Amino acid sequence: MMRLPNLLPRKLRSTQVLVRFSLRMVVLAAFAMFGSIGFAKSLAALLWMSTILSAVVGAFRREHPFDVSLNHWDETVAYAALFCLIHGMDHAASI
Repeated sequence: MMRLPNLLPRKLRSTQVLVRFSLRMVVLAAFAMFGSIGFAKSLAALLWMSTILSAVVGAFRREHPFDVSLNHWDETVAYAALFCLIHGMDHAASI
C-alpha cells in the first residue's frame, strides 16, 4: 500500500501563528459587532469559545505548551487574557 505524504506541516512558524491569530481576532470582532447582547459581551463569549477551541486543538495535535515556536497553547493564553480583560472592563463599566 502506498503511503500518502503528510500535506499539513507539523509545526508552523511563529509568524504564521501570529497572522492566524490576527485574522481570527478580526473575524471575532466582526461577529461581535452584530451580537444582540452588545459588543463587549459578544466578544467575551467568542473569546471564551476560542480559548476552549484552541486548547482542544493544541491537545489534539499534541503540541508542547512551552515550545520554542508559537502554537495553539500560546493562542489559548492570548484568548484567555483578552477574555479576562474584556470581561473585567465590561463588569467594571456595569457597576
